[in-house]
Amino acid sequence: MPDLTAPIVNFAVDLVGSYGLWAVFILMVLESACIPVPSEAIMLFGGFLVSEGTHSLTAMVAAGVLGNVVGSWLAYWAGRAGGREWVLKIRWLHITEKRLDSAQHWFDRYGSRAVLVSRCLPIIRTFISLPAGMAGMRFWRFTILTMVGCIPWVLMLTLAGRAVGDNWEDLQHTLHLFDYVLIAGALGGIAWWLLRRRRVRGAPA
Repeated sequence: MPDLTAPIVNFAVDLVGSYGLWAVFILMVLESACIPVPSEAIMLFGGFLVSEGTHSLTAMVAAGVLGNVVGSWLAYWAGRAGGREWVLKIRWLHITEKRLDSAQHWFDRYGSRAVLVSRCLPIIRTFISLPAGMAGMRFWRFTILTMVGCIPWVLMLTLAGRAVGDNWEDLQHTLHLFDYVLIAGALGGIAWWLLRRRRVRGAPA
């Protein structure tokens, strides 16, 4: 399966290699602001740099988490100020109705817990801030849950990158394929839930 994200990954890795922690911070801001930048590649390569002694583990994780939080703020305020129709008009953010509906479904079903749990889920982790903002979730509650949810994801990727060293790119490809599996499972679960709901509604009283 060709990796369609390879040019973006290469661009992100070049930036991190040249500008270090500042590049990690800015790229993670973009990723959480619904711009398609792969956090896996950023933090795995960041972990590789930690293994080389270029940066400390604490600084690398802090840059990633802070970037996630700031980017999530931008998406949150976009959802809160503009609402669904305005958000869908921003085509260059790649916010489609399908992606927004998926995040909305999670938020409607799990409420504020969705902000916490979804930070480790593909696709949804990027877009969950939008329905949180549209629902008017309290800002500081959103911020705390976002930070707590981001830490395990960023720390796990950085530690994995530090552990595999030069092989970080192979692990990134594996995680990319794993994302497809998780997405397929999530879509299958939603389809099953909708089908079951339709059957229940159609059953005679």
